[in-house]
Amino acid sequence: MLKNKALLTFIGFILIMLGFLALVLSIVGVKFAFLLWIDQPGPLFGFLFRILMIIVGFVLVYLAQTNYKGE
Repeated sequence: MLKNKALLTFIGFILIMLGFLALVLSIVGVKFAFLLWIDQPGPLFGFLFRILMIIVGFVLVYLAQTNYKGE
């Protein structure tokens, strides 16, 4: 079903890392310049979006590593 497992796994890990880093840095008060648009609607939206980035990253990694032919 998924053609390029390595690419999806890589994108998933990037989302996980960026989400965790953005979450930890926002707690400290530092923000990534390219993610400043996340906090424009409000801090709650920014927090939920960062959590969503982490969850979507884990889902991508899981789906990319699942063997569909064995089931």
